[in-house]
Amino acid sequence: MTDDTRPLRSALYMPASNERAMAKARALDCDAVVLDLEDAVAPHAKQAARAALVEQAQAGGFGHRRLIARCNGIDTPWGHDDLAALAPASLNSPLDAVLVPKVHDAADIVALSAAMDRAGFAAHVQLWVMIETPRAALAVERIADCAATTRLAGMVLGLNDLAKDTGMAQAPGRDAFVPLLAQCVLAARANGLVALDGVCNAIEDLSLLEAECAQARAFGFDGKTLIHPAQLPVANRVFAPGADELAQAQAIVAAFADPANAGVGALRVNGKMAELLHRDMAERLIARAAAIAARG
Repeated sequence: MTDDTRPLRSALYMPASNERAMAKARALDCDAVVLDLEDAVAPHAKQAARAALVEQAQAGGFGHRRLIARCNGIDTPWGHDDLAALAPASLNSPLDAVLVPKVHDAADIVALSAAMDRAGFAAHVQLWVMIETPRAALAVERIADCAATTRLAGMVLGLNDLAKDTGMAQAPGRDAFVPLLAQCVLAARANGLVALDGVCNAIEDLSLLEAECAQARAFGFDGKTLIHPAQLPVANRVFAPGADELAQAQAIVAAFADPANAGVGALRVNGKMAELLHRDMAERLIARAAAIAARG
């Protein structure tokens, strides 16, 4: 789960083959930048994009934004070279994580984490993985369990590839994927992992994006991956505490802090029952709101 002092409402993919886009990311209102070597880069441009990503990472300047590099699958002609190039760059850059696509099971996580260790990645660099194959969807709990002994720290849904491989429909409401949404969050929370929802393909349909963000937040995801800067305001708003939520959280914390309620385990606050667990949830929500506000 994300650190409340570093919210992760929006993770924006930027093609590593587009240096102008990568440079622009430093000024965008996103919580994470995912510089992409995989889907967004044609085969003939992979090598040049890799060099450009390393250069941009080492240049830094991403501020509060988490810097994520999505490499190519380890079973592709480019995956091992991506790791080999990113490892030394991680020693003098703000790289936070490497996002690896097309994993299938727990054995892949163990192998990837070991490969990162052998390549010489800085100790702080995390492993994030895409849950986007039928085998990964079936193994999501076992994949998440690897967090205890590997670099694994995040899971990102990839519903486009999963739809392609299964024939499951990406219709409004995403009914076919509801079981997986729940399972991913449960597995992530059981192991202290970041959980990010997949992208919304309809760049101009902001109402659909808002519906997907609201659904993902209701399921407990930390935030959403995005494919265009125009999607940032919606994701940032939906995954941030609303004014009414914040007011209720502050009221709960204040009620439990009142000396008159010392030792009380349950209170009535604005017509609703609040227990100590609600106070803890309220404190987290307040901390998240404060961190977002501090970013201006």
